[in-house]
Amino acid sequence: VLFLFLLPLFCGALSEQIRYSIPEEMARGSVVGNLAKDLGLRVRDLLTRNLRVSAEKQYFAINTENGNLLVSDRIDRESLCPQNPVCVVPLEIVAENPLNVFHVNVMIEDINDNPPHFPQNSTVLQINELATPGTRFDLESAIDADVGPHSLQSYQLSYNEHFSLMVKDKAEGKNAPELVLERPLDREQQSSHLLVLTAVDGGDPVRTGTTQIRIEVTDANDNAPVFSQDVYRVSLPENLPPGTSVLKVTATDQDEGINAEITYSFKIPGDVGSTFTLDHQSGEIKSKNPIDFEISSSYTIIMEAKDGGGMATKCKIILEILVLDVNDNAPEVLVTSLSSSLMENAPKGTLVALLNVNDQDSGENGQVVCFIQENLPFKLEKSYGTYYSLVTDTPLDRELVPSYNITVTATDRGRPPLSTKTHILLNVADTNDNPPAFSQAFYTAYIAENNPRGASIISVTAHDPDYGENAQVTYSLVEDTVQGAPLSSYISINSDTGVLYALCSFDYEQFRDLQLQVMAQDSGDPPLSSNVSLSLFVLDQNDNTPEILYPALPTDGSTGVELAPRSAEPGYLVTKVVAVDRDSGQNAWLSYRLLKASEPGLFAVGLHTGEVRTARALLDRDSLKQSLVVAVQDHGQPPLSATVTLTVAVADSIPDVLADLSSLESPANPEDSGLTLYLVVAVAAVSCVFLAFVIMLLALRLRCWHKLRLLQAPGSGFAGVPASHFVGVDGVQAFLQTYSHEVSLTADSGKSHLIF
Repeated sequence: VLFLFLLPLFCGALSEQIRYSIPEEMARGSVVGNLAKDLGLRVRDLLTRNLRVSAEKQYFAINTENGNLLVSDRIDRESLCPQNPVCVVPLEIVAENPLNVFHVNVMIEDINDNPPHFPQNSTVLQINELATPGTRFDLESAIDADVGPHSLQSYQLSYNEHFSLMVKDKAEGKNAPELVLERPLDREQQSSHLLVLTAVDGGDPVRTGTTQIRIEVTDANDNAPVFSQDVYRVSLPENLPPGTSVLKVTATDQDEGINAEITYSFKIPGDVGSTFTLDHQSGEIKSKNPIDFEISSSYTIIMEAKDGGGMATKCKIILEILVLDVNDNAPEVLVTSLSSSLMENAPKGTLVALLNVNDQDSGENGQVVCFIQENLPFKLEKSYGTYYSLVTDTPLDRELVPSYNITVTATDRGRPPLSTKTHILLNVADTNDNPPAFSQAFYTAYIAENNPRGASIISVTAHDPDYGENAQVTYSLVEDTVQGAPLSSYISINSDTGVLYALCSFDYEQFRDLQLQVMAQDSGDPPLSSNVSLSLFVLDQNDNTPEILYPALPTDGSTGVELAPRSAEPGYLVTKVVAVDRDSGQNAWLSYRLLKASEPGLFAVGLHTGEVRTARALLDRDSLKQSLVVAVQDHGQPPLSATVTLTVAVADSIPDVLADLSSLESPANPEDSGLTLYLVVAVAAVSCVFLAFVIMLLALRLRCWHKLRLLQAPGSGFAGVPASHFVGVDGVQAFLQTYSHEVSLTADSGKSHLIF
């Protein structure tokens, strides 16, 4: 009942028409008229009623503060209404709450903003020298996009004694310039003439356009082709199939031979060449593409016939398109209001777009039905008249579908039906409802020790399914301590990329692993975060050389001496080199080898045990003192090694060693004379002390000097060692096999040694 009561009001509103008249090319923001006053609307209601202009091309806009209709874009009358004396732009003014549609017509008046112009900047005419005075030659007419008094009015020709200009009226009320030959031509005197043709319009000030006419004087051909008609008129049905013959023109030439061979061509460019084709030999015109009355209701074609001598004649062909009642127009969908994005928590029924659907056909061919594809959280509701509303039907979730490409299909009821599809892209705006999630449940990283400071360790990545600031993730380390120092002194993280860097050089021997927590936090309000565990393992490098524990270097600068009895059998254990490596794994796997020996083949070193054993029995010719260089090497890459020098004394007891000292030769180098003097004094003093000590022992224990003292000396601390390895002198026992020492007293070779 309410709808029937309000229907006359709507009909009255829709039938009201307001007319305005403005000149073209008005500046943007110019006032056309007070639309609110003319429509009887209150200015304070313009915003709430969302008064706006509904048009495909927005040439006008409404100022909602005062209700003025303003020019919002450049208006070119020649683009809107080419060659039409009256140009009217229809507008639909839409108001909501309640919905009203007002019709406004704006008449666009012409101004003289287009000068006349010729289709070509220059034209070449070939005129036979036998042409008689008074012969006329058609020239191309100028084109002026303006209408009325601003259009083309007259022509002017530059002075030439042989030619003059004549303008004649042709069909359609247009003036056509003709070049008139006033005096006979003589090609031998002057073979060409250059003229300037000027077109003048009726504006104030006037505008002009020029073209150059070059006259080439030829011989013999004194007859131009003649069309059977000056004007051809043909009526064509709409939707004429491509390839259909439209018209065949005929022109004749009284000349003979090549001067009578005629070729045809179109002289006016534009959409004629895209719609029709011409056989240049026969003059037959055929349709190239389907003809649509809505695009153009008529076509005017200027055709030229030119003979072999260069003489040409033009004719006009007017093609009129008949309107047939066929369904040749698809529906048009105009989006008058559109929301480019919606929040994912938008309630059901939120307006997405307002559509205006129409069809230029009539009857059932103009009845349109609109629908959208299924399985979308939207629905299309019929609003008022030809308007449809696109609204949400179910809640949205941006993480599931971030955007929708909604296809609105409008189909008419013609036979066969025609349809139009309009695509609406709707973006779903994000809310911060998802925390960042790491790509792995936990991370494991490895770094070699002795790494450079600032070395990259690993990159952690967290993804936030939200969008924009809600998805911008920053990374940080959860505060912790490592061996009493803060974690930030060992590791840092790039807050933007999640790359972890080493702030110090790690030492495998100091600590071998590090446990830490990485936090990823988004930039939402409020922010959301998540943590992940990371285990950092330090990998060992071969950065420690083997350390020799035994024989240890004495602190007094002397060199240890090992004893080997002359009666030792092959395989006799002389001593053992003991070494360790602070590295681990293969880097700490040690091997021993004999690097150098004063008597090759006498001793051998165990590859993995470091035991120095005799390789053969000792001979009398073997030297008293044997020098061995043992190398200890790990299996790292590259391997590291250390060496130790062993001195082995071949003797059964200390007196045997001392007795052989007298055979040591003095150094021959005069530079070592001072050191040799000290050596002799020291040896003499030691010998005296030793002899005195031996005499005293002989007096006290003459009978048990070799046995009892060696085996039964109390407090020795080596009860588990065989007695043959000990030598006792006055209550002092020495483990000669292991703790012998050798001191080099001179800088010479191995000949200057003192053995204790």
